[in-house]
Amino acid sequence: MQRDYPLERVRNFGIIAHIDAGKTTTSERILYYTGMIHKIGEVHDGATTTDWMEQERERGITITAAAITCFWNPTYATGLKGPDGKPDVSHKVRFNVIDTPGHIDFTVEVKRSLRVLDGAVVVFDGVAGVEPQSETNWRYADESNVPRLCFINKMDRTGASFEKSFASILERLNKHAIRFQLPIGLEGEHNGVVDLLRMKAYYFDGEKGINVREEEIPANLVDDAKKYRAELIEKVVEHDDVLMQMYLDGKEIALAELKKAIRKAVIANKIFPVFTGSALKNVGVQLVLDAVVDYLPSPLDIPAVKGINPNTGEEVLRHASDSEPFSALAFKLQNDPFVGQLTFFRVYSGSIEAGTYLYNSSTGKKERLGRIVRLQANDREEVKKVYAGEIAAAVGIKDALTSNTFCDEENPIVLETIKFVDPVVSLRIEPKTKADQEKMGMALRKLGNEDPTFKISSNSETGETIISGMGELHLEIMVDRMKREFGVEANVGKPQVAYRETILGEAEAEHKYIKQTGGKGQYGHVVLTLRPMQPLVEGAKIPKNVSRYDDFEFINSIKGGVIPNEFIPAVEKGVHEAMDRGIVAGYKMVNVSCELTFGSYHDVDSSEIAYKIAASQAYQDAAKRAKPVILEPIMKLEVLFPDKFMGDVTGSISSKRGTIEEMTERGQAKVLHAKVPLSEMFGYTTQLRSMTSGQGSATMEFDHYEVVPKNVEATIIEARK
Repeated sequence: MQRDYPLERVRNFGIIAHIDAGKTTTSERILYYTGMIHKIGEVHDGATTTDWMEQERERGITITAAAITCFWNPTYATGLKGPDGKPDVSHKVRFNVIDTPGHIDFTVEVKRSLRVLDGAVVVFDGVAGVEPQSETNWRYADESNVPRLCFINKMDRTGASFEKSFASILERLNKHAIRFQLPIGLEGEHNGVVDLLRMKAYYFDGEKGINVREEEIPANLVDDAKKYRAELIEKVVEHDDVLMQMYLDGKEIALAELKKAIRKAVIANKIFPVFTGSALKNVGVQLVLDAVVDYLPSPLDIPAVKGINPNTGEEVLRHASDSEPFSALAFKLQNDPFVGQLTFFRVYSGSIEAGTYLYNSSTGKKERLGRIVRLQANDREEVKKVYAGEIAAAVGIKDALTSNTFCDEENPIVLETIKFVDPVVSLRIEPKTKADQEKMGMALRKLGNEDPTFKISSNSETGETIISGMGELHLEIMVDRMKREFGVEANVGKPQVAYRETILGEAEAEHKYIKQTGGKGQYGHVVLTLRPMQPLVEGAKIPKNVSRYDDFEFINSIKGGVIPNEFIPAVEKGVHEAMDRGIVAGYKMVNVSCELTFGSYHDVDSSEIAYKIAASQAYQDAAKRAKPVILEPIMKLEVLFPDKFMGDVTGSISSKRGTIEEMTERGQAKVLHAKVPLSEMFGYTTQLRSMTSGQGSATMEFDHYEVVPKNVEATIIEARK
């Protein structure tokens, strides 16, 4: 079986944006223009292809990243013909597109999608410009080194301004963004775009703007077009010495040469082309698709993926080639009502066939790969084999989790895992009936496997089940999914803040655990020193005697075997378990460095359990004396409201222990940026609506943890009792 599309004609890219910037509408247009659907669904009608979950259609938001495979013929879009005068189809390109959510509570979907994509189209609202989630998504893309194109959408909206939106990209995201287009007309007058590279105007006619008409630039835009084209050329030639020389010599540079230089610079993340239009009014989307082909990388353009050989610990590379050993990363699990669990994976090298065995190097287990499917959102197309650079889903794999590596057993590799943030909001949940109780455990486990930011725990004292997530909406959707997809009815408590504890000082403690009963006794003796964990200096190597995790460090400083090596893991485990219980109010402790400095053992009575108990007791004794404090999540808040409500809005933020950082303007409205403790923000959206006669809106995302003031700490401790 041969691959049907060469690697250079494959593009894996995502559509990312702040909520309501028009991502899903843009995705629908992509599907329509690539011929995957024959009727465009609209978000406001609840009929879109990529928003296929019931909750998405009811709320008009995207919750889960949808993966779509489609095909685009770039020459066809811009009217270029083959030698026979018909559209030339020899350049068709396979797109694997992921439409991601914009709401901050589902940010996990963006983060994991960017990990496996080669490029992204970042969509902006032409009225609002850069919004908070645009910044977060841009930061995630920076972390994953993903090349980007920008699309300033909604040029047909009242108050739309290409220049203001473009300025906000330069100011808040990256100064290397470059105009590639200008809009023709704004608001109700918007009907086309000027392409600054070709110096032509493009209009979109016919059913849903399917026909692209090329004309001369309107007279009123010619001067602007010349000025901005000169700017564009100047910025592009900076990245190519040959073109720079031609430019300085005053020579005209051919379009093909310019495109080649732009592609190289975009892939190196040195420039970010900016396009414009209106997805809803079918203006400009085809030209963005051409740009995806022209400038975003194919799997061959990205560096080889790095991993670790689990047997030797050495770094290994895998190139995007069918002839290399198979390697793939599972980046998403999804429960499908018809076929069970789908495991989405990106193939980095090699190929794999349905019906063969899949080796999971993260767990060391093998499973039979029954079926492989490609997805058109919630429709499935079965395929026999997938190759390097492709994205597909495996049906019925039971033991895989997000971030697991699949590979060739003879050539093992473990790829870098995707890091997720910890949840900040929790609530109690209990089944309504005995029948619901049995189903609830299974439903929660499946939802937890799907979403790494959704955590399930139980309170050992009360026996209650606690679910935790990224925000109130996140948990509300999860409870709703449990009811609809798994038929589980549950009673839900009020949202609670996920506090943490840490220490600010240093302390040492010693504990001997000795238990004599008839026969063999128990003996464990440790001396521990606790201090706040220091951030790792960039490039620093972690010493062999240190185990370092995201929020905990264990240092084994035992000399001369005073505690035998086989008992050291038990000491670390005892400390870890004590950290989960906390000292001040029973919340999990973080950012603690624990050093095991001394101890002793007994030839007969020493055991793992004895060291675990001794370590746990010593940890608690030391932590109580190391200035323990409670930490609370602080949220980054952006409030948009009309000027006349300024006093009420700023007053409400101050009353919530908030710090106002800056005030800006967006069109006629004011935008307030602040940092506020999460505990003060439950129900804030409703308050804001009544305060601003329904005209205010707020978005909030987790920023950092901070020590709780003493008076608030007392209230938290009291409530925990």
